[in-house]
Amino acid sequence: MKTNSVPKIRFKGFTDDWEQRKLGEFGKATGGISIESEFSENGKYKVISIGSYSERSTYNDQGIRVNKTHKIEQKICNKNDLTMILNDKTASGNIIGRVLLIDADDSYVFNQRTERIEVNQLQYNSNFLYSMLNADGIRSKIIRAAQGNTQIYVNWSVISRFIYLVPLKIAEQTAIGNFFSTLDNLITLHQRKCDQTKELKKFMLQKMFPKKGEKNPEIRFSGFTDDWEQRKLGEISSLITKGTTPKDKSGRGEVNFIKVENIDDSSGEIRVESKISLDEHLGYLKRSQLKENDILFSIAGTLGRVTSVNKWILPANTNQALSIIRLKEGSLEYVKTCLKGNVVTDFIRKNPTVGAQPNLSLEQVSSLAISMPSEDEQQKIGAYFSTLDRLITLHQRKCEQLKELKKFMLQNMFPKKG
Repeated sequence: MKTNSVPKIRFKGFTDDWEQRKLGEFGKATGGISIESEFSENGKYKVISIGSYSERSTYNDQGIRVNKTHKIEQKICNKNDLTMILNDKTASGNIIGRVLLIDADDSYVFNQRTERIEVNQLQYNSNFLYSMLNADGIRSKIIRAAQGNTQIYVNWSVISRFIYLVPLKIAEQTAIGNFFSTLDNLITLHQRKCDQTKELKKFMLQKMFPKKGEKNPEIRFSGFTDDWEQRKLGEISSLITKGTTPKDKSGRGEVNFIKVENIDDSSGEIRVESKISLDEHLGYLKRSQLKENDILFSIAGTLGRVTSVNKWILPANTNQALSIIRLKEGSLEYVKTCLKGNVVTDFIRKNPTVGAQPNLSLEQVSSLAISMPSEDEQQKIGAYFSTLDRLITLHQRKCEQLKELKKFMLQNMFPKKG
């Protein structure tokens, strides 16, 4: 068996060598034409154009529609067709060769700069071809064939002769295609759940805190009726300070060094990418040594990014772009949630100069006013939003794991020669 004509990883029961086939042999190819003149706001058919090819090679609906006319009748796609982008209006060429898989009959029309491939279903599985042609290591051969300066393009007549290795057994193609289709569906599912949870969090941040001039929120846990009161952050904190830039820029050492960009904007999860020495931490950076349950609140560049310090990240330090807020009263999760709401937006609206120069001083941080209910209600609200943050983190992490798995399998379930 020739090792260069089989993948490293394959499903049980398949042992035959993969065979060489030209791109043009996968099915009948048809080039697109300009159909801009046919665009209709209430059209039946979704239009596939340059902007339709997302980063994940899934259909990006731009809201462009057409109705059936004589001009477009031959450009209507069928389920299991593939479309490939041949022309990038920009000079980057990043989207050249991306492929879409048509998921329904009589629903899509392909525009100019796109080639449709009506896959020969007797010999080839569309899911398999879709996954193979979009794999980075395989699509790169089409990118290398691109021409042009201000617009990057490839000629179908040229790339249709490109050779690919494929299994001749349709059963093996189907198994591979279904595997990647399942991965894609799981990625989409977790991404959708992540986005929905973010939207829910955004909505509840608007509804579970009193509006300006009011003392009660629109949505509230049952059993709580008392008015909320305004408290300044400085009044409920024992310390508000910030760090400085370390002299050693190598990023090496024994102590975690947290920057704004290490904090996830939605979930607050910290990902440490840099460190400092223990000598720096105990010396001139002593003021900004972090403790468990410290709140980190971004005050330079990106304003209002919030997290808190868990003991697993210690010892740790930070720089001047993050303020350190050490509470003496109030619920930690509640105060964090307040700071993720409209506190900063409202402050900037009252102080227009902050918007022009995205910086908050420690004095301004201390003067930030937040609405405070009873301790029990704070605990309930904080726990609710903490749960939402954990769900966001869970789905984000699952998405990333699945994407890494897909990347690995794309590299190993197709022969290198292909």
